[in-house]
Amino acid sequence: MEYDVAVIGGGPAGMMAAIFSAQNGAHVILIEKNKTLGKKLLITGGGRCNITNAIFDNRILAKKYGQKGKFLLSPFSKWNAGDTIKFFEANGMPTKVEAEGRVFPKSDSARSVLDVLTHELKKADVKIITNSPVIKIYSSKGRVTKIETEDAIISAKTFIITTGGTARPETGSSGDGFRWLKKLGHTVNTPLSALVPIKTKEVWSHKLQGLSLSNARVTIIAGGARADTRVGKILFTHFGLSGPLILNMSHTIGEAIQNSVVAIELDIFPTLDHSALDEKLLSHLAVAQNKKILNALTGFLPPQLAQVAIELSDLDQELIVNKLSRTARIALVKKLKSFTITPVGLLGSEKAIVSSGGIALDEIDFKTMSSRKIKNLYLAGDILDFDRPSGGFSLQICWSTGFVAGTSATYATLDNPMKS
Repeated sequence: MEYDVAVIGGGPAGMMAAIFSAQNGAHVILIEKNKTLGKKLLITGGGRCNITNAIFDNRILAKKYGQKGKFLLSPFSKWNAGDTIKFFEANGMPTKVEAEGRVFPKSDSARSVLDVLTHELKKADVKIITNSPVIKIYSSKGRVTKIETEDAIISAKTFIITTGGTARPETGSSGDGFRWLKKLGHTVNTPLSALVPIKTKEVWSHKLQGLSLSNARVTIIAGGARADTRVGKILFTHFGLSGPLILNMSHTIGEAIQNSVVAIELDIFPTLDHSALDEKLLSHLAVAQNKKILNALTGFLPPQLAQVAIELSDLDQELIVNKLSRTARIALVKKLKSFTITPVGLLGSEKAIVSSGGIALDEIDFKTMSSRKIKNLYLAGDILDFDRPSGGFSLQICWSTGFVAGTSATYATLDNPMKS
């Protein structure tokens, strides 16, 4: 089986690379180990698929990835968030922008995203083989020559690897690409779980399961010093904490736990200082003087959080408001500004949305996504060593680097393309 371009990995980056490689005239094959394409794509964003973030300034977008974001400036100059939205909308999938710039299909279904991609693959006449794990990659004189699957030997002029990281291994992201690329001479920075929920020690935090706070401040204290502080949405679970803010801070939390004693300080009212919050609480309680404190806090706090706050402030929930002392009230205010929670670990790769780590970025030419080690090899997607925040940023890497890898791999074969 001979092709111009062989793409290994049928996730978002692989499908993107195959589509645009074929659209530019190459004879393309897409090889996927699972029975179907896009298995992991279908569970992203809770099944809704956060396709990108509505940041249309490439430099601002790149900064979202930290210091490594500078490597993405070239791919973003060729395919950015605006191009992603235009691509899906032009192919019959309307989008919508939600909180923090998160872009979703209007259908609220990841299936809509996959349908667009599979339709474009078919239209571009990409050969697709599924349920076909790659067993071995052959190379000679600094070039990949062929790949072996359980059923076939496939040769091509150029190869694109888009096999992802190690998060959610049940979807096929089991680190295959890292093992192949290490043998080919690439440096693999150890993949770690990223964007992953955290486990907490305190039983009271588990009792808040299902409670979501849209605007909380989370501060990480590691070894007695402030390691990070951010404001955003969090979710209490039966094992600890999740939600966009926690996911984005999980890498820092995980690293800190390995090296020091760590605590999380949770501020429920980040826009108010202690004095302003005390005034707000006084005003609320003024019309509930004859109620029990637990009932009086209705409307000021979610019921389950009110009960926890009362317990942690050493108040009697049967206490009548007009018997509440100033000292007790101040204690309650302090607790609302600083719940202390102890993280004890991360849930692991089976629950991680993405993994950090991957192929060293300085070993890739980001103008083309070509390997600096292997002449006819291109890399794209989650296999690259980026830290990806929650909010559509991981998929944007896939769309951008997949597009660049696909078009570049095709141009590299145009002078002497293989015939089908």
